[in-house]
Amino acid sequence: MSDPYVLDDAPPVGTRRRKRRFSGCLPMLLFVAVAVLLIGAAIKYVAGPWVEDLFGDPDDYPGPGKGRVTFVVDPGQSISSMGEELEKLDVVASSDAFVDAASDNSAATGIQAGTYLLKKEMKASDVVEVLVDPGNLAQDTVTIPEGLRAADIVATLAKNTDFTKKQFERALADADALGLPDYAKGDPEGYLFPATYVVTPQDTPESILRTMVTRWKQSASDLGLEAAADELGYTPHEIMTVASLVQAEGRGRDMAKIAQVIYNRVENPGTAGQIGRLQIDATVDYALGRPLSVGLTQDERETAPGPYNTFRVAGLPPGPIGNPGDEAIKAALHPTKGDWYYYVTVNLKTGETKFAETYAEFEQYRAELQEYCATKSEAC
Repeated sequence: MSDPYVLDDAPPVGTRRRKRRFSGCLPMLLFVAVAVLLIGAAIKYVAGPWVEDLFGDPDDYPGPGKGRVTFVVDPGQSISSMGEELEKLDVVASSDAFVDAASDNSAATGIQAGTYLLKKEMKASDVVEVLVDPGNLAQDTVTIPEGLRAADIVATLAKNTDFTKKQFERALADADALGLPDYAKGDPEGYLFPATYVVTPQDTPESILRTMVTRWKQSASDLGLEAAADELGYTPHEIMTVASLVQAEGRGRDMAKIAQVIYNRVENPGTAGQIGRLQIDATVDYALGRPLSVGLTQDERETAPGPYNTFRVAGLPPGPIGNPGDEAIKAALHPTKGDWYYYVTVNLKTGETKFAETYAEFEQYRAELQEYCATKSEAC
């Protein structure tokens, strides 16, 4: 008879009870663990940024900013619209930061329509401080075309601002204050970048000219001037000299080919009937101190004094003969490869220019220009 308090299938005394297997529960536990990890990741990487955007501070730059940005406030423009435009211009990191900063400044409701000078990557509150001050409204804009000489730039600035020619000339003489590169050797020619500039009531002749040099530095940096010049085997100053010649002589796609003609003549004197002299008319005009002309006489070419006359002096002139823009600088840095040693603009109206590898070919194109001048143009 069995003991009523002992189960029939109980293990014998003195033996171990076999552990139960939980094979049916383990997959469920793994599933739960993975699900917890996925939910945690979702909270961190999906919901987290959303919650942060909802309750955190909007993106904002630390300032003070860099470069120059012209910003126009339209009549009746809302703060939020300004913010959106400022964000597109990369003046502020986010429109929300600008709107918040404007909300914290009671004067923001009185922002006046007009043109303001700002910087890229400014702190939003600093932008608001600029916009609420009517004294920061730009009063004038001055456009400096490509190729103008320093003397012509001074005349243009004096004509379009409240400052005199003498004031600008005095400012030009202070190379250190302008921030010219060392290789300019104190001469601003070639380093006053052609562009449209906003002149504010706070500007001075020194600040206007310094801004032009700063704009040149920006262009030089963007184009990699110093590294590209070194790769070509020239100094940055020599490249700016070539760029000024290209600016005076060509336009559009021809610029890079003209640059190659200049390098070919400098590097290979005696080839294709030329003697290593550039023989560029624009340098004679510069030597004579007069505007570019078409009707140079042979006597002027042969007798104009000074080192800038490339009909008399071999190689490059000692410096730029004007202030080139981006296109001309880029052409000087990246010339179109070719064996040309001559070029002739055969149509002064369209600017059509033909390039020659030999002197005989050049003579042919020159006769074409003479025919054009005799029958189709009075500009020659």
